[in-house]
Amino acid sequence: MAAHDHDHTLPDEDPRNPYASANRWRHQESSAFARAAVARDPHTSSAHTSDLSDYLNSTRVEGNRPDSNGTGNYRPIVVGSSDGAHDGIGVDDGKEVVCGPLLNYRRMEGRTWHGSVLLVIKGGGINQTFQPTLSLGRVAEASGQQGLVHEGSAVNGAAAGTLQSNHGTNIDGVCLYSDPRNTFWQFSLACDIADRETKWAYSIADVRYKSATKPKTNYFYIPAINESMRMMFHSCNGFSVGTDEDAWSGPALWNDVMRSHAQAPLHVMMGGGDQIYNDGIRVKGPLREWTDIGNPKKRREFPFPESLREACDDYYLNNYIRWYSTEPFASANGQIPQLNIWDDHDIIDGFGSYVNEFMKCDVFRGIGGTAHKYYMLFQHHLPPPASTYTSDAPETNTHGPEQDPKQLVNTYVRQQAFDSSYIIGSKPGPYVAEHSMNMFAKLGARVAFLGIDARTERTRHQVNYPETYEMIFGRLRDELGAAIAAGQPIRHLILLLGIPIAYPRLTWLENVFSSPLIAPVKFLNRRFGFGGGVFNHFDGSVDLLDDLDDHYTARTHKKERNAMVKRFQEICAEFSVRLTILGGDVHLAALGRFYSNPNLHIPVEADHRYMVNVVSSAIVNKPPPAAIANLLASRNKIHHLDADTDETLMALFNKDPGNTTKTRSSNNVTMPSRNYAIITENSPNNHNAATNGHAEPANGNLSENQFDGKNGHSFLSQGELGAGTRHKAAAFETHGKDHDGALDVCIRVEVDQHDKEGKTEPYGLTIPALNYEAGRFSSNAHSHRLRHHRSRPDTAGHPSTRAPSTAPSIPVSAPEAGR
Repeated sequence: MAAHDHDHTLPDEDPRNPYASANRWRHQESSAFARAAVARDPHTSSAHTSDLSDYLNSTRVEGNRPDSNGTGNYRPIVVGSSDGAHDGIGVDDGKEVVCGPLLNYRRMEGRTWHGSVLLVIKGGGINQTFQPTLSLGRVAEASGQQGLVHEGSAVNGAAAGTLQSNHGTNIDGVCLYSDPRNTFWQFSLACDIADRETKWAYSIADVRYKSATKPKTNYFYIPAINESMRMMFHSCNGFSVGTDEDAWSGPALWNDVMRSHAQAPLHVMMGGGDQIYNDGIRVKGPLREWTDIGNPKKRREFPFPESLREACDDYYLNNYIRWYSTEPFASANGQIPQLNIWDDHDIIDGFGSYVNEFMKCDVFRGIGGTAHKYYMLFQHHLPPPASTYTSDAPETNTHGPEQDPKQLVNTYVRQQAFDSSYIIGSKPGPYVAEHSMNMFAKLGARVAFLGIDARTERTRHQVNYPETYEMIFGRLRDELGAAIAAGQPIRHLILLLGIPIAYPRLTWLENVFSSPLIAPVKFLNRRFGFGGGVFNHFDGSVDLLDDLDDHYTARTHKKERNAMVKRFQEICAEFSVRLTILGGDVHLAALGRFYSNPNLHIPVEADHRYMVNVVSSAIVNKPPPAAIANLLASRNKIHHLDADTDETLMALFNKDPGNTTKTRSSNNVTMPSRNYAIITENSPNNHNAATNGHAEPANGNLSENQFDGKNGHSFLSQGELGAGTRHKAAAFETHGKDHDGALDVCIRVEVDQHDKEGKTEPYGLTIPALNYEAGRFSSNAHSHRLRHHRSRPDTAGHPSTRAPSTAPSIPVSAPEAGR
């Protein structure tokens, strides 16, 4: 099977794209696609748009249930035959799998690992014809044989790849949602955590997979009770509209993910947003008529009736089934537990970052609700709201008792309930009328995870509500405090964001696009179509502004960003926990980091301001041209969050991958090639570790102060020294094998886009654990501030270097953001 084969395809649709960029360098489009667009739009003037515009455009377009007698348990009525045949009136038997299984991780409680499996079955309605059962058991390796271990007793003799369900635990499927098209079954998993890493097997009996090569049994791994998880991070997991997918070998890097998983099992994979690209809905889907309207006012007033909602619902459903059935991504979904947050492309490009008046139009509210429905089902294995927004029944979209009866014809929706791992926002978002879904979970013994939903509450002037930040930081303090009280402190906190937070500024470009000088050009565009490729087809603004406004470093988000970073500094100091940030979106690899001003003379190992931002993107989508990566590298200045905190990108890329030339020789901070990241703790239990955790053997003659006073253009710690392909974190044999409690980070970068195997070159560094001592560096900090107190561009207060007190609420930039 080819690397990007799949079992399901969308219905035949008009392949033309009248909204494509005419610029042949626009990175998500093939040249043939762009030429076709030019032929259809002879008046476009975008053919000479700069490479920078193309890069920043990189993300552009692509009833009632029977009574259960108070038990809360419902057993469906079986009306189909048991042998998989259809009955005489053509009713589906409820056994044909159209997508899945998909495996998720939830949380750890004591010695129990919690997760879930999702299976999507063809057909359904209020009463399901068949209830599947999942068999779960622990697998023991013994003399080349595999057997199940249930309740602590080994069962030998089971053949490899076979699950003996009579020895395992049987779990009945719970119906989350069912309509005449499909039924979504969820299976809740609870696994014992042992004193050593364990392998688990699950299978679902009596169902049929369309693919003959689909494994009947899937396996996953759980770390030992005193170990942390091996983590994988990815983002931008799909192709933008118009990409020549064959030229990029499909989702080839998932082959490398599976090879990495075979070498050392990955316990969790974190999706940083854009797990699917739904932008095609406005090009070859039901929103094409809407986007073809030239007048922005008429476009805003366009209704979203039930007929359009139903068509959009079909599009999102079919696109999810197609993509989540695409190999080798589908195989990874069934074997590596997922933790996901969403971003704009999970809905539509730029959602949340267009002007407020346009974002509140019926169509955007409608697709926001529809996309959220399938985000809940496919990515979180949770029941969706009973109905979503339509202009026919707007009163049903207020989280009251009202539901839209048209959407519930022969449809079952399970009552909503959230796992304790979620931190649910207190009020609906301004455009998606749902509550944000933030997450906290332990990732093993000494690592924790925090995922911030930065899309549901987003506007052009805010990322999250102030109330949501209060809930997040309150939960974080409770969890970290409880871990310390239990004698099992968290040493590393992984923060998952959709977009990088330590990244080069593009304020100068924002100023150009927001300048009054643009107004006459916008008028000509509205009246005569002048500059068609420069302005977006939604609100008529400059086509790149929503991408710029998405960034945490955008001027409209800067205060909110800075306040959030400083609150995390307080958390790190209070609990002596090291924060590592994961961010994607930008379609290249980089490593940003915050750190204490070198004049404070604080070593990284004791620096609560030292936070690495691992920028890993995209695992599937096409990267920007090398010229853009080089331009961003040239903008890599040392920025000042405040008088005590600096930030910049680190020199990670000592060479281009393989024998390629992807960047100029002076650029060692941005890599325009597809990639993903692996992160592993150097466990203190690795007593026989042969390495010292750094790129080179320890040298007793090296000064302890060799990194003192260095700025961000230099290596700041022993863990950064020699970062790149020769670092011990880059090699499988030494990655995560030390015992100093640090995190080894490896970004695996694609060598050749034409290689269907997706071979990569690894680049590594080590992030030390934090050993913070309150007051140790206070005198240095005080004298520094007296000497260097001054106004700085990004300054938003001067926090003490002593154990800090509670920070003020995180601000937003405009009244509309708090609605």
